[in-house]
Amino acid sequence: MSRFSKEEIVVAMEETGMIPVFNHTDISIAKKVLDASYEAGIRVFEFTNRGANALAVFAELNKYAEQYKDLVLGIGTIFDTASAKAFYEAGAQFIVSPALIPKIVEYTKTNNSMYIPGCGSVTEVYTATQLGCKVIKVFPGNVLGPAFVKATKAVLPQIKLMPTGGVAPTQENLSAWFNAGVCCVGMGSQLFKASDFEGDTFTGLTNKIQDTLMLIKTIRN
Repeated sequence: MSRFSKEEIVVAMEETGMIPVFNHTDISIAKKVLDASYEAGIRVFEFTNRGANALAVFAELNKYAEQYKDLVLGIGTIFDTASAKAFYEAGAQFIVSPALIPKIVEYTKTNNSMYIPGCGSVTEVYTATQLGCKVIKVFPGNVLGPAFVKATKAVLPQIKLMPTGGVAPTQENLSAWFNAGVCCVGMGSQLFKASDFEGDTFTGLTNKIQDTLMLIKTIRN
């Protein structure tokens, strides 16, 4: 089922630097957002499991995304193994949770798929690494902040951390996260605005994402 290895997904996440975190009940809008993101340079995209039709929209979006051979499409906001299984079978290349859920760790081991748990303490981060997780989601990012990343990296320097929640496409915010040592960031509500979804083409969204990726590249250099 997995078209990409865990190692390939990690490389794509690090190289891109930013993962859009997005959900919409309208498949036509979801497709346009995916197009705009890919055109801007995004190679890892997280759809989130919110709304009654999230699985149906994701399944169709996954089929649509097959045209982009190097795009890694995953699913977020997964809390149980039944949901993990349903989205994995619908094509999810990675599974993200807001929390560290051992039963999902065990499920993803059965098919060697990638699981990114949400962690909010050094204990959770360490536990996740011992369970085999390659990337850890720092969540909620706006509560924990870059100082948490810096302190965690001081004692676990090899761990790859990805903050989500409150990450904004600004010089100040992104500099704080990347200077603290994150491998990439997840960005949702700060990136996507209702005004982005007006009109036939989402050129404004493409430009915004391009600017954000360029900003990240500049900060890293």
